[in-house]
Amino acid sequence: MASERLPALLGLPEKDAFAHDCLERAASASLSGQERLEALGALLRERRAERAGGTAVPPASREVNNHVHTIYSFSPYTPSMAAYRARAAGLAAAGSVDHDSIAAAEEMLGASALLGIGATVGFEIRVSFRDSPFADRKINNPDSTGIVYMTVQGLPRAAFGAARDFLKPIARARGERNRRMTKAIAARLEEAGYRSIDYDRDVLPLSKATEGGSVTERHILAAAATSMIERHGKGSALVEGIGRCLGLVCPPRVAAWLSDSDNAHYLFDLLGLLKTGFLESVFEQPGAAECVPASEAVAFALRAGAIPAYAYLGDIADSPTGDKKAEKFEDEFLDELIPYLADLGYRAIAYMPPRNSAAQLARLRGLCSRAGLMEISGVDINSSRQSFNCAEVLDPAMTHLVDATWALIAHERLSGIDPRFGLFAADNPLASMPIAGRIESYGTFGRSLKSTDPDDRATLSRFARELEKHHGNA
Repeated sequence: MASERLPALLGLPEKDAFAHDCLERAASASLSGQERLEALGALLRERRAERAGGTAVPPASREVNNHVHTIYSFSPYTPSMAAYRARAAGLAAAGSVDHDSIAAAEEMLGASALLGIGATVGFEIRVSFRDSPFADRKINNPDSTGIVYMTVQGLPRAAFGAARDFLKPIARARGERNRRMTKAIAARLEEAGYRSIDYDRDVLPLSKATEGGSVTERHILAAAATSMIERHGKGSALVEGIGRCLGLVCPPRVAAWLSDSDNAHYLFDLLGLLKTGFLESVFEQPGAAECVPASEAVAFALRAGAIPAYAYLGDIADSPTGDKKAEKFEDEFLDELIPYLADLGYRAIAYMPPRNSAAQLARLRGLCSRAGLMEISGVDINSSRQSFNCAEVLDPAMTHLVDATWALIAHERLSGIDPRFGLFAADNPLASMPIAGRIESYGTFGRSLKSTDPDDRATLSRFARELEKHHGNA
């Protein structure tokens, strides 16, 4: 799965054994990030040699995707392979946002620089809205009322250590809940005649928790899925077996996927079913230690020079990722929610364009404009079935999302040099400019940075001088 047909996409012969070996190493979760980067670098040096001989590399498009998960939360992709897949898909820029973890950030930045694409990093967490007017509502979280998903985007490298410290107690609390949920799932499996699962033996080894990664519900479900596959095998026997033993009913599309024993995405398709049809029976609501108040998370993001973003979900009819049921969320009270978010200190709304209708996004865009909030796009990549592409951002009505990505990249680099140069800093030299103008200015600058040198000091210094000059002329 990691390397099929990919060498050819970077201008190398498809049957090149060296290229395949490099890709396998770049995709290997058992190697260190540095070892993966070295493998990717070796492949790209080979690519340059091939290019010198006349082999062309497909040009990048203008597409961007700021919401890629890696093995440091739950995903089939190492950061190196996530960046490689993004480049192979023609993306001009990509970003990692793992759940409760910043462990992918350095490798994601390094791999993207090797590949010559823009990169931005951050993380995703759940926070409490239980002291808000929306405490008793499902807001953007299918599993909980009064609990919200948010992202911390554009985190400067200088703040990585602070982010790790901020996330440690959250990870500890989540780990305690994970153990209890694993015991509940183990009991249900045993009762249904399946091999039991153990957190230390079966769940933790699927994660990168010892290297700063998080353990999510998907890790627990993957351990349970392995037990189910061991008993029934793959194919129609599993579909029939989990229906008979666990009462799980597969929607027609998922049943077709799982009936195909040669399906390369089998585990991820099964996890999607388990997340919607099995998890709710054993799910334990997270507590205050795991879901800190939203105001606390927003304050941390702003101190760190990052951009706190609310993750808009919207009412769901059909889930592109296959792991969410049709359900109503924040659309019924969005007119009240967006101003509340702005007052709370959120600086952006992040959303997944393929998930929502044109009418939903037009309404959201109007509300963001009135509240002075940035819009950040991304496709939630955590399954091998998903495409890294997000063609929707190339629609004339959505190209502001491309500008916002490059502005995010510029913000990340500049706020790492001087907090005043953060896109939303109160003393930013462009602070009096409407947010759309600031995004346009920062977006233009972001595109001018050398993608192969994300810490392009000469260009960063030039833009900083231009900002100071603007301030002096204001």
